[in-house]
Amino acid sequence: MHIKSLLFLPAIILAVVVSGCSSNSTTKKTDINNSSSVDTSIAPVETNKPNSDYKPAFIGQTRINSVKTTTAYTVEKIAGNLGRPWAVIPLPGERLLLTDKSGFMQVFNSDGMLIKKITGFPSVDDNGQGGLLDVALDPAFTQNNTIYWSYSEKQGSGNLTAVAKGQLSVEESTIKNPVVIFRATPNLNSNLHYGSRLLFDKDGYLFVSVGERSILEGRKQAQWLNSGLGKIFKITKDGKAAPGNPFINEPNSMPEIYSYGHRNPQGLDIHPVTGELWEAEFGPRGGDELNLIKPGKNYGWPVITYGIEYDGNKVGDALQKKEGMEQPVYYWDPVVSPSGMAFYASDVIPEWKNNLFIGGLNSTHIVRLVIENNKVVGEERIMADKKERVRDVAYYNGMLYAITDSGNMYRIKKK
Repeated sequence: MHIKSLLFLPAIILAVVVSGCSSNSTTKKTDINNSSSVDTSIAPVETNKPNSDYKPAFIGQTRINSVKTTTAYTVEKIAGNLGRPWAVIPLPGERLLLTDKSGFMQVFNSDGMLIKKITGFPSVDDNGQGGLLDVALDPAFTQNNTIYWSYSEKQGSGNLTAVAKGQLSVEESTIKNPVVIFRATPNLNSNLHYGSRLLFDKDGYLFVSVGERSILEGRKQAQWLNSGLGKIFKITKDGKAAPGNPFINEPNSMPEIYSYGHRNPQGLDIHPVTGELWEAEFGPRGGDELNLIKPGKNYGWPVITYGIEYDGNKVGDALQKKEGMEQPVYYWDPVVSPSGMAFYASDVIPEWKNNLFIGGLNSTHIVRLVIENNKVVGEERIMADKKERVRDVAYYNGMLYAITDSGNMYRIKKK
């Protein structure tokens, strides 16, 4: 199970109810994951004009009809003045661990009260989108206190996305024995598109997402199997290629690569029922994507995209489809700027069970997606009235926690 989402839950036996209902109808649906009626007859939440006239590859790939939560819930600000938070995850003992781009972490209780500031991390390059970024707990954290974190590391005249691990000592307010286990080479002179989400699977292997660093020199390398840019990696706790990786025996390929052709993937989570890996990534001007990640697959950037350049020109040959490249399950145009995300792994709010919640930066809301048979069948905007860039979303014990670029933390729970 995804330790970010399910750390605090007791053992749960999850049953998958098989259903053959269509995912393209615009009438009421039955959600196979919670058996509740989902009304998708409301118009799409997006009403602004798209940036291009590109057409989706299939019905429901974008601007799906909206849904509206009927269960009463509250959005409560529980902490402010947090600095520059980038990630939030649960810790044992009803605590939360937050990273700060400046190069430290903070431990809070579940009500938003600061417990300790944690220092002792390797130096970070916190210019632009860089800094101390994501964090994940070792699956055996309660025995070894080990955490893993990603950060932008200076290398020569450039920088790169690095992953390190060490032992968290909350009592001593420090990280012990920090060691770098993986670097997404080559380094480039850019302060953008580090990607940088971390996620353990049920077998104890670590997924690491890395962006293509935005500049043209890095962009093209998203398609190169000998480059660590624009990739999702699957590695061991020591930073080696996970057994069974798709390119582990391919010459001139990085054996740590799990999938490629990504732009700036900042959202990762594992579906609590199917166990499948889902990812969200930034497009350019338009074309933010939600992808179902499969080993060895090519997700197309920069060859195919539903977005255009920021200056209005086309990207490459303006292709949206190409043989051998995966289509996104869903895309947004205009963008939502998807950052951290989490599945809601509970029926405390029954209609949210197994829904996906994605922090939106430019869109200043949380995206709620109802997913059925690996298709998006409904979309809702949560916390839109706050008008804050939502950097990360975490699930804990029937509640959602969200952090924003404004330095605030919110708790979303049933009334």
